[in-house]
Amino acid sequence: MEPVKILLTQLNEILRASIELLPQLVVAVVVIFLTALLSKFTKFIARQGLERTKLRRSLKELFTLLLSILVWILGLMIAAVIVFPGLTPASILAGLGIGSVAIGFAFKDVFENFLAGIIILFRREMRIGDHIKCNDIEGEVDQIAIRESHIRQTDGQLVIVPNSILFKNPVTVRTDQDIRRVTVICGVAYDVDIETARKVIADAVGACDSVIQDGKPIQVFAQEFAESSVNFEVTWWTRSTPVEVRRSRDQVIAAVKRGLDEAGIEIPFPYRTLTFKEPLSIGSEGQKP
Repeated sequence: MEPVKILLTQLNEILRASIELLPQLVVAVVVIFLTALLSKFTKFIARQGLERTKLRRSLKELFTLLLSILVWILGLMIAAVIVFPGLTPASILAGLGIGSVAIGFAFKDVFENFLAGIIILFRREMRIGDHIKCNDIEGEVDQIAIRESHIRQTDGQLVIVPNSILFKNPVTVRTDQDIRRVTVICGVAYDVDIETARKVIADAVGACDSVIQDGKPIQVFAQEFAESSVNFEVTWWTRSTPVEVRRSRDQVIAAVKRGLDEAGIEIPFPYRTLTFKEPLSIGSEGQKP
């Protein structure tokens, strides 16, 4: 019976301590409830204030989230001090410091993506709607979140990319400017006059409505002596979106081909010269020469 008596005594002490702690628990629950209301009010005020700024939507959501987290941290600290009067803000912060080291090692990748997301959100060069390329990923920026970014590829597929990848690797923003330069290679036969071919190509490119000529010259440079042709590097400027680049390239190639054909200028295909050591007989086997 002695163990039972000890157990009942311990239960009575726990019950008495719980009853004594009940007022503090009620006050702590009220503090948490008020913290939830204050967090919602803070979000509302932050959204109203940030709507007047020119910050991107994701950055506004980040500031609102950080303010809400700050309110919750303060509210939970106050509730903990009420329930456990021996706690002080200094001891709570010390405990958080020790715990944050362990949490940091356990969630290293999560925090890395989080910090990279904050830095990316502050970038002005990569915006939602831009067309980017990073490693083997290419597409339109659909969303920039805290831990990840959504890239919509040109074939419609969505790629969810951890922000650390976009932060650590070079990112090409193809639509940073409204226009960009496009280049194709065009070859003409060796017996064609270079200046004549250059003028025909330039006129053909200039006649395309997708080519922007406002302060952006069309350039046609003789590039190299190839196996069967003299190659020209043809460059022009057009709209920077991928579909506009493809449309302009298609239009320019068709126009250059048509212009060279009308001018009687040959676009050669590779020639091969075959040399045989022994004379070859022409005709079927057994036929008399």
